Parts: sequence; structure tokens; C-alpha cells
Amino acid sequence: MDVRIVDQRTREERGRPFLPGAGKTWLLPFYDVFSKVVGVRALHERAARLAGVGPGQAVVDVGCGTGNLSFAVLAAQPAARVTGLDPDADALRRAARKARRRGADLTLVQGYADRLPAEDASLDHVVSALALHHLDDDGRDAFARAALRALRPGGTVTVADFGGPSPNAEDAGHHAHGHGRGLVHALRHLPGPKRSRGARGPVVSRDHGDGVVALLAEAGFDDAREVAHADRSFGRVSFVQATRPLP
Repeated sequence: MDVRIVDQRTREERGRPFLPGAGKTWLLPFYDVFSKVVGVRALHERAARLAGVGPGQAVVDVGCGTGNLSFAVLAAQPAARVTGLDPDADALRRAARKARRRGADLTLVQGYADRLPAEDASLDHVVSALALHHLDDDGRDAFARAALRALRPGGTVTVADFGGPSPNAEDAGHHAHGHGRGLVHALRHLPGPKRSRGARGPVVSRDHGDGVVALLAEAGFDDAREVAHADRSFGRVSFVQATRPLP
């Protein structure tokens, strides 16, 4: 299986900062182990089921990291056409190695959430798991507009991200202060929030309650709603879906 990584970044974007999925670059080799231990794999599988991707449908996984949600989508629907998008070249190389081992038909693109690798109205699904809280408010708004542009009328976006209170108040308090240091913190708080541009609180605070629902509704999506949630030691994960309006 020939899995390529396409670099769609412009010259101006080459030095654009981003927050790695594990919070620290040196933690990346342990990311998949941590994800499995703290139950993130089940979240990816649930997001893939909720997305309901059909045979031959085109999907972009935004903030794909090492490819776990993309692989969950392909496991649920092997005939899907999946593209993983992430700014982290190291994570994409790891995703490519995993795809080759699995014989998975996966396209990987190095780029950013505000510029999806798709023509207007060409995608059936946009999916994302535990990635949007890494963006500041402007980045999140730009993602929602990009998803609306790229989805065909009737296409859906499915987002799994932090929302609502943590089942453990102490964990929630630590989590709200962002990434800590060391492997134990990464295990308990995978992944942590990035501070919003010009704001005192972390971006993740916007996800509490109906933050992602409001984000998608304000961008112009129809029927934006939370369709499920799951409580983990690192917080509540909300599953939100919305549809691009029909003409």
C-alpha cells in the first residue's frame, strides 16, 4: 500500500505554530499507548459509528494526528475515501507507517484546520476528535467555515471534543490549567487545552455546554446538536453533529 503525505502548506504557513496532540513533541512516541490506556480508542470508534459513513463517501479527518479516528472510520466502512489532515509532520509519518502495516487506503495531508484539502461541496463528511480545543477562537471559527464550504449540501460534520464538567472535579481543575509536565500528566490529561488568543481562560472552556453546537450553528450549519457524550477520567467528551443545509 503506497501511503503518501502531501504537504499543502503555503510558504507563509511553514513556520505557523501548532500544539502537538500529546502536548509535547517528545511525548508523541507514547501517544497511542496513552490513548489506549485512557480509553480514547473507544471514543474514536463511537465517533466513527455516529458519523455513519457510507461506501465510497469522501471524508476528511481534521487534526488526525497518528490516524486513529481515520482508521476507526475505515474499520467501520472500508470502502470510504478518507483523508487525514494535521500540521504535525511527525504524527503524519507515524500515521503513514500504521496505514502501511494495516494495508489501509489513507491519504495524509500536512496542513491546517482552516483550509481543508477539498474542493467546494465535494465532501460527504468532516470528522474530528479531540482536536478543536487545540485551536484558538479564530481558528475554530475558520474550521467551521471551511467545513461548511467543503461539504456537499446534506453532508455532515461530526466532532468529538471536551464538553461539560469532568466527572472528577480535581482532574477538571488540573486540566483547565493546560498541559503539565511528564508522562503521568499526559496520561491523565490527554490532550490538554491551548490558551485562546487574547483570553485568560483556556480554549476548552468554550466547549463546555453547547460551545461546539453554537460554533457550527453560527457558521451556518443546520440541526447542530449534541448526539451523545462520554465521561472519562480526563473529562466529558461531547459528540456533536450538524448538516450543511440543502439548497
